[in-house]
Amino acid sequence: MADPGNAPHGPSFVPLIVVAVLVVVAIAVFLLTRASPAAPAVTTATGDGKKALTIAVIPKGTTHEFWKSVHAGARKAEQELTAGGQKLTVIWKGPLKEDDRAGQIDVVENFTQQGVSGILLAPLDHQALVKPVEDAIARTIPVVIFDSGLKSDRQASFVATNNFKGGQLGGQRLGEVLGGMGKVILLRYQEGSASTEEREKGFLDAIGKFPGISLISTDQHAGATSAAALTVSQNLLNRFKDEVTGIFTPNESSTAGMIIALRDAGLTAKVKHVGFDASAPLIAALKTGAVSGLVVQDPFDMGYRGVLTLVKAIKGQAVDKQVDTNVALVTPENIGTPAMMELLNPPLDKYLK
Repeated sequence: MADPGNAPHGPSFVPLIVVAVLVVVAIAVFLLTRASPAAPAVTTATGDGKKALTIAVIPKGTTHEFWKSVHAGARKAEQELTAGGQKLTVIWKGPLKEDDRAGQIDVVENFTQQGVSGILLAPLDHQALVKPVEDAIARTIPVVIFDSGLKSDRQASFVATNNFKGGQLGGQRLGEVLGGMGKVILLRYQEGSASTEEREKGFLDAIGKFPGISLISTDQHAGATSAAALTVSQNLLNRFKDEVTGIFTPNESSTAGMIIALRDAGLTAKVKHVGFDASAPLIAALKTGAVSGLVVQDPFDMGYRGVLTLVKAIKGQAVDKQVDTNVALVTPENIGTPAMMELLNPPLDKYLK
């Protein structure tokens, strides 16, 4: 028989314990429910009442001159906005090489977890980056896509060159310098890259208007680096060196690799080459006649307008769904004009210290 001295005091002791536990659980659930899974944006109030914003700019890679120009443009926007009273921090981070899809996905996901105010992204793959981008948007982080498209309509805006038009410029130029006759190679860049795929389509559209020109190779991909492009270019020239008269390459690294391969094979004088993008070696090749034309974007303006567009989106202001940046054809004949000199020489040193 139990000792009555050890019995609970009063018949309601156990029910009271149960009620207390339920209250604690209910409070915990309430607090967890209020803590939304969406991480808050990294913003802090400034002295004038404006929020200090932190945005992530994520390029496809960090080695090509193109991305350095984008970075400089983003810094210009950061400085101007800060000078105007909008405190802004731009974080620049991307994969080293332009074939590191997994690495770029990790970067996007990490910034999403940090709760940055917004993301400006040049997706390496138009499909693989859809989920991480839409996950960020679901956590109330605005995303602006730049340079290369994404198979989604949920981003705030798309800031880019008209890549199809750029490809057309390249195809028209190659057709003209060949006199409308010849056998041509299209060395593609990399599967899944929306920007270069559009350039390749534009090139094929334009070159197809020259009935005297035939395509002898269109199915090879240069890969993400100049070294990879050099190897593929050498293989193509070994196979077609006796018949090829013209070549189009759709980005900086594929153009650089092909320039070296043509030089090493002694084919520079024989084969007309039109490329895409600009860097010091590409411009030097243009000046010597090793390249007959370069289709050039304005990556500095792309970075600048990308940041301005993203900040507007973060503030809830209306932005254009697509922002078309400049594209131009640079040739040995027009490279010395003021417009082309300005386009080819963005102020990198001023903004990338």
